[in-house]
Amino acid sequence: MSIPVQSSGAPDAEPDGPEGRLRRFATIWSRAIFPSTATSMTRPEFEEHLLPLARELSAILHARVFDAAPAHRVGAALVAAHCTDPDALSSTLGVVDSYLVLYCGGNGPVDLSTEDSRARCARIQHMLAGGFTQALRERTLAEQEAIARSALTARSNAEQALHATEARFRAVFKDAAIGIGIADLEGNILEINDTLTRMFGGLENHVRSHKVNEWVHPEDSPHVWKYYDELVRGEREHYSVEKPYYRNDGTVLWTNLTVSLLRDPEGNPEYQLALMEDTTERRLLNLRLRYEATHDALTGLPNRTLFFERLEKALAPREGMRFGLCYLDLDGFKAINDSLGHAAGDRLLVEVADRLQSCATAPGEMVARLGGDEFVALTTGPATQDEVHELAGRILSALATPVRLDGRELTVRGSVGIVEGPSGERSAAEVLRSADITMYRAKAAGGNRFALADAEADARAITRHGLTTALPTALDRGEFFIEYQPLVHLGDGSVHGAEALVRWCHPQHGVLGPDRFIPLAEHTGLIVPLGRWVLEESVRQANFWQERHTDGGPLRINVNLSPTQLHHPNLVAETVDVLERSGLEPGALCLEVTESALIGADDDLLKPLRQLAEMGVDIALDDFGTGYSNLANLRRLPVSVLKLDRSFTQGMQHHPADPVDLKIVEGIVSLAHSLDLAVTVEGVETGAQAEQLRQLGCDTAQGWYYARPGAPDRIHALVLADAI
Repeated sequence: MSIPVQSSGAPDAEPDGPEGRLRRFATIWSRAIFPSTATSMTRPEFEEHLLPLARELSAILHARVFDAAPAHRVGAALVAAHCTDPDALSSTLGVVDSYLVLYCGGNGPVDLSTEDSRARCARIQHMLAGGFTQALRERTLAEQEAIARSALTARSNAEQALHATEARFRAVFKDAAIGIGIADLEGNILEINDTLTRMFGGLENHVRSHKVNEWVHPEDSPHVWKYYDELVRGEREHYSVEKPYYRNDGTVLWTNLTVSLLRDPEGNPEYQLALMEDTTERRLLNLRLRYEATHDALTGLPNRTLFFERLEKALAPREGMRFGLCYLDLDGFKAINDSLGHAAGDRLLVEVADRLQSCATAPGEMVARLGGDEFVALTTGPATQDEVHELAGRILSALATPVRLDGRELTVRGSVGIVEGPSGERSAAEVLRSADITMYRAKAAGGNRFALADAEADARAITRHGLTTALPTALDRGEFFIEYQPLVHLGDGSVHGAEALVRWCHPQHGVLGPDRFIPLAEHTGLIVPLGRWVLEESVRQANFWQERHTDGGPLRINVNLSPTQLHHPNLVAETVDVLERSGLEPGALCLEVTESALIGADDDLLKPLRQLAEMGVDIALDDFGTGYSNLANLRRLPVSVLKLDRSFTQGMQHHPADPVDLKIVEGIVSLAHSLDLAVTVEGVETGAQAEQLRQLGCDTAQGWYYARPGAPDRIHALVLADAI
């Protein structure tokens, strides 16, 4: 057979290119199975014959949506190419296991991790072996039918060609590669061939001492003996099943069994003919592949696939049944990997897995590794409310003992999220998501503890995730807007300026305050473009006020500066650019920085603030009094305004005012004025509070007593009211 040779001129055909590596894989494959292949092709021709099959395996490995089913055709193609020797299958699986990922792993458009590649490779082997064995079985069954037909013909024509037919039948019967047995309708075994004898351990009397209907095995399919009864009654001509037998040494023989009914010349049932194919090794291979596909290679625990199977079974509706799930994540595991290396981390995971396995030994309990340092423990039964808490306690207790690695004692801590409830109410994905969210709540609370799932907390976490996902496009869609809260001069009650407060008009959740999304923006990095947008809009608005309202409109706009913005290298340049493009004087801008953001700040962090202060931009220290900073640090901070936190003035909302609060505020104001700092007070809600703060010497104030945050035109209305 002549097969055209593909051109090797393309770059992919270079020895190190994808086509070259693919051809190398085909070469290794052909060398492995050619000696056991009954073909008229030369080895180079056979290699070219295997090349399309190798290309198909590579395509399966790299499919975006992985489906190992096409490997079934590759196995069948080997049988079609006369690779029917059992060694051909084992050699092929060995080559695929050892070289497919090595030579074809980087050939596709999808970048796969080593774990994903090995998992896919294992599934490909499984489907390839299935295709091979099915094709071989179909070929064998075809031969079996020919054998059975020959046997029937030999007996039917015994009177005409007794000696020739008998010789031919005996040759086929004796030398067949499958086990053959003949029995009467009462189940008495009349004849068996050598192959069947060897399948049962080599003792013919062990086989003949049993009747067919005595070969019962606990794993027999329910319909096996139903088919048998129908056959011996003449109601069925044949049947095929997978059936196990006990050998004489007690081991189990698995077979593909085909039983046919033989009739006499008048058509009456006379004998039964059994054809047996030994599938024990193939079954063991399938079990091994199944184990590798459902167990973690490092720890030997069930993996995510097997765990989801068990979890879905536990969640299936069953009267009176409940489930309990513990989701464990190790605290600080990344630090161990980073400091001691991944090899030490892997050994630690193995030790943790062993300890977890010892915690889940009761019926209905299992432990699995989901990946990384995440483990799950599942318990099922009618009373899991208490059992799951006990299981979580055992897990944390098992982790409490330090682990020794290379002479070091490592303390292992973990955070556990618990979900418990009746079966049939939630899906596996919902349960695992709730457990994951709950685990992170336990970790946020300090770790080394377990937390119970809470529907409201889950909803908040899901909402936070939805907001985080929507943030990147919200700014582009124009969903943010700014409200302004006036800053009032306590001396004469005039509007001194306004603080810009950003809001999010969310399509589903309505108007959201900054406390709902600013932390998320900090976490995602969106705070930098969002902060620049707030600065641009606020400065533009302040300039508009000054140009349109010459009757005493706000001369200052206060804009909050987040810690992430404070660290941004372009803070100064972007602020200067915004001011220059708007035409607003630097002195009309005040940037508010929280006290906590400046605790322990070094000169590099303070440098951009100093540069802005030198330009004339005011810097306000926001939430003063909540950061536990050293008051002496005020001397080195480039601030001109202290914004006193509302917690210090709440005691002044009623008469008489709290004397302790009065002393504290009086001291802070005195200290600030001695350092030439102005004092602004937040959260002023009553007239008595405002009067007390005026008497204590505070400069400006803001709060609901004056106005709530609102649209920019409301600020101008307040200014006009002051002017009357």
